Amino acid sequence: MKILVDENLDGMDEKLSKHGFEAYSVRKLQREGKKLASDFSIINYAIENKMVIVTKDTEFRKASEENDFPLILLDDDEILKIIIEKLKEFN
Repeated sequence: MKILVDENLDGMDEKLSKHGFEAYSVRKLQREGKKLASDFSIINYAIENKMVIVTKDTEFRKASEENDFPLILLDDDEILKIIIEKLKEFN
């Protein structure tokens, strides 16, 4: 599984790679000359390369629903779920 980490989570690609995932950073790909300035180009790149997008950008949710591409969205709702699960460990 290949992962494309959006700019708002830059550095997460390296952490995922250390855990054995094939992860790429939008910023690093941009530095290599890839044209990934818009959400549209990021989505197309991920689809063409069979990648899962990891982002905090909620704009991707609707695009994922409409175009059926894999997305891990770390928005406030997802973060809240994690916090609640962690808090349950204290009870």
